[in-house]
Formats: sequence, C-alpha cells, structure tokens
Amino acid sequence: MAQQGFTGPFGRLYASLKAGEITRREFIERSTALGVAGAVAIFCANAAQAAASGGSQNGFAFYAQSNAAKAPEAGTANQKRGAGGELKLIQWQAATIAVPHTATGTKDYLASCLVVEPLMHYLEDGTIVPNLVKEVPSVENGLLAKDLSSVTINLLPNIKWSDGQPFTAKDVVFTWQWITFEGNNSVTIGVWQPLAKVEAKDDLTVVATYKSPSAAWFEPFVGGINGPIYPAHKFKDFKDRNVQFDTHPVGTGPYKLDSFTPNDQAIYSINDNYREPNKPFFAKVNIKGGGDAASAGRAVLETGEYDFAWNLQVEPAVLEEMQKSSQRGTVKSTVGTNVERININFSDPNKEVNGQRSEMHTPHPILSDIKVRQAMSMAVQRDVIATQFYGFGQNATANIVTGVPSITSKNTKWAYNLDQAGKLLDEAGWKMEGDVRKKDGQELSITYATTINQVRQKTQAVVKQAFSKLGIKVQLQQVDSGVFFDGSAGNTQNINHFYWDINMYTNGAGSPVPVSYMFGWYSGPNGDNIAQKANQWQGQDFQRWVNKDYDALYEQLLKETDAEKAASMIIQMNDIMINDVALIPEVNRAGDVYAISNQLRDENVMVGPGFELDYWNIANWNRP
Repeated sequence: MAQQGFTGPFGRLYASLKAGEITRREFIERSTALGVAGAVAIFCANAAQAAASGGSQNGFAFYAQSNAAKAPEAGTANQKRGAGGELKLIQWQAATIAVPHTATGTKDYLASCLVVEPLMHYLEDGTIVPNLVKEVPSVENGLLAKDLSSVTINLLPNIKWSDGQPFTAKDVVFTWQWITFEGNNSVTIGVWQPLAKVEAKDDLTVVATYKSPSAAWFEPFVGGINGPIYPAHKFKDFKDRNVQFDTHPVGTGPYKLDSFTPNDQAIYSINDNYREPNKPFFAKVNIKGGGDAASAGRAVLETGEYDFAWNLQVEPAVLEEMQKSSQRGTVKSTVGTNVERININFSDPNKEVNGQRSEMHTPHPILSDIKVRQAMSMAVQRDVIATQFYGFGQNATANIVTGVPSITSKNTKWAYNLDQAGKLLDEAGWKMEGDVRKKDGQELSITYATTINQVRQKTQAVVKQAFSKLGIKVQLQQVDSGVFFDGSAGNTQNINHFYWDINMYTNGAGSPVPVSYMFGWYSGPNGDNIAQKANQWQGQDFQRWVNKDYDALYEQLLKETDAEKAASMIIQMNDIMINDVALIPEVNRAGDVYAISNQLRDENVMVGPGFELDYWNIANWNRP
C-alpha cells in the first residue's frame, strides 16, 4: 500500500523500499526513471530507511545534503580572473532594488545575487551544497540535532566582504536579528522567525536553535531568496533599516555593484576580495532591464547583443521561429514549480478605511461569495492558455503547489464549464440585465491587473471573453513590471497593496520543502502577516485571505519532522486553497524559459526548477 503523501507508481516504489523488497539504489534509479527529481528520490529513500530502522523517521533530518556535490565549473581551473570582458544580461523586468530581504520580485533577487550570498545553495535537483560553510549540517556529521531542534554551522575561514572587512558568525546573527525585527519590514521574516536564537560561539561557528523542531530547518540558510547574509558593519544596529543599502549593497559574492539605476540598469565589477582567485571570469556584468520578453529573446538569438535573456514569457510559436532562424543562441527550458495564477482579493479595493483601501477587515462585496469565485474558476480555459501561450512542457494545472511529486495533490481537478458557472452565479443572486449581471442594483464588475507582457495580455483577453459571456464586466489593467513588483510603501500599483479585484503573476515553491512559499497565504496571529498600512504592506498575505484551517496546518508544518506527515500537510494546505478558490491556478510554468548565447559555456549556467536564481552560479560562468 502506498504511503500517505506518495501515490501511484512512485508510492508503490516507496512502499516496496520501506518493506525491504527493493534496494535503495533500485529505488532511486526507478524513481528518477519516473521523472522524480534526484534529490526528492534521495530524500524519500532516507525517510523510508529511517522509518524501517525504527529511527527518528524524520526524512528531513537527512534531506538531500552533500559536501561532495558542487556547482558546475567546467573550464574554470586554468582561467584568469577578469579575462572574459563584459557579460551582458537582459531581463525585461528591470530591478527596483538590489537586495533580497525587502524585495518583492524575482527581478530584484536576480540583481542582488551577484553581490550578497547565502550560507548554502540548492542544486537544480534540490540537493543542498556548501557555499560559505565548510560542510552542510546533517545528523550524520553531528551538526544537526537528531530531533531537529538546533543546528551548528561552521563558516569558511578568511572570507571577506567586498569592502575588505572580515565575514564572521556575528554577521549571521545580525542577519537573523535584522530580518526578524518587524520595523525593517523584511519579506523573509516568516522564514527566519522559527529560529528562537542564533548565537556566535566564536568567529566561525554559528549555533541556531529553533522554537520547535522544524521540517524546513535549512530554509533560512539556503538559497538566494531567503538565505543571503547581510554585513553587520554596514548598519548602526539591527533596527537600522538603512535604505541606502538597497541600492549600494556590500556582499561576499563575486561582484560588487558599481552603479544602479532603478527600473533600468545595474553595472557590476569584480569583487577583488572574492575567495576564489581565478574567478569570476567576466570583468564586468551589465544587467539591462526594460522592454518586453520577445525583444529580450531577440537580443540574444537574433542580434547577439546580449549573452543571456531571462524569463522569456513569449508565445511558443514566436520563440520557435526565433530559434529556427538563430545562429547565435539557443532557447532552453527547465521543469519548474512556478504557477501562473489569478489571485483573488478578499478585501474591498474601492473602499478607503483609515487611509488605505483593501483593508483586511473590509470584505470584498463580490468576491467574498464562494459561488462567484467558483464560477470564475470554471470560466478560465487553462488548457488553451497553456498550449497557445506557454508550450515547452508548461501544462495547465489545478494546483498551487506542483513540480515535486511527493507534495503535488492528486485530489484536485479543474474544468471549463460556462453553463455550470452561470448556474452558480444565478444561485448567488447575480441576474443578467442586458450584458451584465446585477444584484441589489450593483453590477458584477471587476478590475483585472497584471504586468505589461504580450502573453499576459493575451491571457487576460481569453479570460475576459469568457467572463463577459457569463455577464461579468471586466476592466483590464496593465502595469509596468518595475512598478507592479516594487514593494515600496508609497506605490499603490504594486502587488502588496493589491488595489484591484484580481491580479495575475507567477511564483512558486522556492524550496524542496516549501514552508516559506506556504507562508504567503498564512494570515498570522491577529492578521499580522496580511499586507496592510500598519506593516508598510510588507505582510506576505497580499490577498487578505484568512482560513483558520490553513493557518492551523501551517503552524503544525513548522513543527513537523516526519517526512510523510509534512508532505500530507502541504497537500492538505494546497487543497484548502483550491477548494475555497483562494486563487485560480492556470499554468505550471518552467523553472525558466531562457535564451543563451552560443558564446557562453551553457553547462555552467545552472537554471533549475525555481529553488535557485538564474545567476546564482555566475562566479563559474565563462566562455567555451
């Protein structure tokens, strides 16, 4: 019998391993043959063997960690630092700030990851590898407590910040303090809050203790979104917001930021204090933002002006034509965990309360009705959107958590059915009057916003057409991505404020155990995690959705150490969101669809399923 959380052929394999009917090697080989990521297969193998041996049964304690594995670095052994000249990157969403812990968009994380670094990284299969540490903590090496209550982290010696100051354990402690101080409005506060204390035992030893044993003990310290460490010496103390740091960061990464023009361009030069003397290969990096995704692709594939183009959200037919005629580069895609979806605002964006709209205690007059939300969900042609506008293996989905088999729900489904949708609206009291439905004199009218992008505008058109057939009046709005994903407190057109009825964008599980991702729908005690004026709109529940069952499961997940139970909880949380129509998933997008120049050594450009940022391994990028 398949174990809870693992179903189908993979579940049967897992049960066979746990029963001793197949070997660990056979399990991993056959799992990967089914399409399961290597790290997920290893994680599940460890979980099964721990349970079978009567051990702690907590697979997360052994989760895919490696001190032998490392980022690809082909051709770097004999290279000379700076010999490669300029590396030119183009991303149609320009960065607004260049630091991670107050960013709200991938565009900003990309700009930051050349400079500030985490202690550890994820490889593309989810394996955790060292970066600023000697080794990845584990139960086997004695650095991770068997009950996951604490972890010891041994830092690499002789690491320096780009300004020459030493990197020490005090910087890790400071980062925890800075992020968890609510006055700084850090977007990663939910990831670091499970830590009860972080202590510097000496300059190179950090001991972190958790409030409760955590299945995702590693999340604060791994990856370019949640894990980057800030330099304590650049702040007065941990209560110092220091907005100057947003555009003038100091880091341990391979580059330093020479000039930064928000919503336009970032120019980097080599960090002379970088720990590997023959890296990076490129003397200068130019990240140019703006324009549109198709133009970015052409700048690599057709004109050869740039070396790499990120996130080509372009219709497959257009990309295929570019590729067909290109002699300069290649279009590539990766399996991912990202989901393009329609987000629903559960508060009223048109009524002002205490100086803000979308106030969390002011329910949405239309979308608070689940029958309206169900009708809207049934009117989204996900298969058409996926096939015509995405392609490249990016499929329609009913789930908000997807891409990792063990935590992808099999309980959900989607359907396109305008007749049934119309009946639901009738039941909810919305009656057709001409072309638009009304109830108690109010029109069924909504605003629908997203970024300026051809694929998204065509998606909007498909959705609007179906909604209009139902009698839902739709006003489409498009916002420049630099504004849409800019988390500034004064920006009323960003996703944090959510001053529309529905909006649309992508993100996904940034970890093989996506506790931080699930935090985005956790309202928190007294609504503390809901984006509001009181927290400068930095709360992560932008939709103002509150569900007590979801919140309770999230709080349990923070304490869960059993692999199967944690997987089951994540699936349950996904199902609660889908059944309540908290949002409408559309497409399981790739980790990235990107264009890469033939002049780059592509085996070193490691673009994964969404666990890491595209440029995280840029210290190893070079030319063939």
